[in-house]
Amino acid sequence: MNNLKTVGLLAFMTALLAWVVYAFGGGFGWMIAVIVGFNVLAYFFSDKLALASTGARPVTEQELPQVYAMVRRLAMQMGMPEPTIYMIDSPQPNAFATGRSPKKAAVAVTTGIMQTLDNSELEAVLGHELAHVQNRDILIGSVAAMIGAALSVVARMGFWFGGGDNRNNPLGAIGAILSIIIAPIVAMLIQFAISRTREFQADKSGAEITGQPLQLASALAKISAGTSRIPMKVNEATSQLFIDNPLKAAKGRGMTKWFSTHPPVEERIERLQNMAMGVS
Repeated sequence: MNNLKTVGLLAFMTALLAWVVYAFGGGFGWMIAVIVGFNVLAYFFSDKLALASTGARPVTEQELPQVYAMVRRLAMQMGMPEPTIYMIDSPQPNAFATGRSPKKAAVAVTTGIMQTLDNSELEAVLGHELAHVQNRDILIGSVAAMIGAALSVVARMGFWFGGGDNRNNPLGAIGAILSIIIAPIVAMLIQFAISRTREFQADKSGAEITGQPLQLASALAKISAGTSRIPMKVNEATSQLFIDNPLKAAKGRGMTKWFSTHPPVEERIERLQNMAMGVS
């Protein structure tokens, strides 16, 4: 169900982008060029941008032997290459994975998460992150973000420099104005919905890989408490990659679910507890 939701949401975002290009008088060739161009950027550069924007640095096995051992064991169990390990110098407990494919994957952990979780909880979190890699969630999220960015760029460029017949058509002009206001908001909401869906799926897949749904639930409770108290400087576009929203301390928890990149931690914990009891 989570995967079907993701496919449907991405298809809707792509259709919305195509409609905006058409609304501003763009031809079919321009529409294809915009969609392909932004997705190529997402495919090749999203991982590098994510690591750079968080200040993550590569670490050796001598620095983080327990993380290397856990990741190696999990990667072997999943039949995927061992990802590169990065460290983020932040007291906030958090972690994320990036990379367009299992062969190009990287997992980053904060210094805070190493001090907050016990070994079984840390392994459960690493299982969650490797599940993101195996499920191609980073690529999916990057494509969604790029389509959203393309929508905003096309709407603004079309409004100021294009418009085709819309300039001589009052109804077309109204539609163009509405698209520049509404389309980026709708795209953002869909992007957030995709992010929440992939977090649920990574929770489920990660718990199945490690066989430790309750340990992941315990880890999420500790991480959520930390992200609520301890601020972390992260680019907002990268925040959805983390296991919990790293900007929670700055933004507070008053945001509605629709405007959140992550599902409510209470709901995630409940699902994992039900999973442990065999309740679907």
